[in-house]
Amino acid sequence: MKHASTKKPPLLKRLLHRIFPPAPDFFSLLNDQCDLAVESTAKLGEFMAHADPAVGAEIRKLEHAGDRLKERNMDVLNRAFATVVDRDDIDRAIRSIDEILNYAKSTVREMEALHVTPDPAMAAMAGHIKEGTEALRRGYAKLAARQSEAAEAEATAAHKAERHTETIYREALSHLFDYTRLEKVLGDAGPEGTMTALQDVVFMFRHREIYRHLSNTADRVALAGAYLHDTIVKAI
Repeated sequence: MKHASTKKPPLLKRLLHRIFPPAPDFFSLLNDQCDLAVESTAKLGEFMAHADPAVGAEIRKLEHAGDRLKERNMDVLNRAFATVVDRDDIDRAIRSIDEILNYAKSTVREMEALHVTPDPAMAAMAGHIKEGTEALRRGYAKLAARQSEAAEAEATAAHKAERHTETIYREALSHLFDYTRLEKVLGDAGPEGTMTALQDVVFMFRHREIYRHLSNTADRVALAGAYLHDTIVKAI
């Protein structure tokens, strides 16, 4: 009966590994964060469709899980003797991906605090944000496979998702701040018209706050895409 070999690596190799430990697989670590970001933004889209408090709670849990992953990845980075790409680029990537989860959570919390009901514009913006995080995940996976050109295309896709979100954001603001309706209400005699106008103004600013949160979330997706681009350029 043959036994499995227990032969140890050569002494010199073991000594070199002690002095110069191999670089951690940061692409895998970053993909763990991207997986959470995709899951969180998918839940954000679900929340925009149904405003289910249980989904909001799941988004908060994912953000807490994201904090733990960020701390793990930062600890690995700080302890690493060597890195496969620029150390600062890894640091920025870790932080920017985590910010996507932070903004997804803060958007839901603001909606709950302001008692805002999701509308089609919010749902459309959340959809593009999810597309952007999916592009980030594919981009880091392709970079890990040394497919630089394909990874660059995904970094561009993440940036395009932010531009699409901004287009919807501006259109939604234009529709939201339509003074024609207020002028008509204020033109009516009596205090009831004034009260209705005030309620409309409050409605406007509450919704504008949520639109802005979603816009900021998309900005973080674009920023993470920019850091992915920087990493690709230096890795080529």
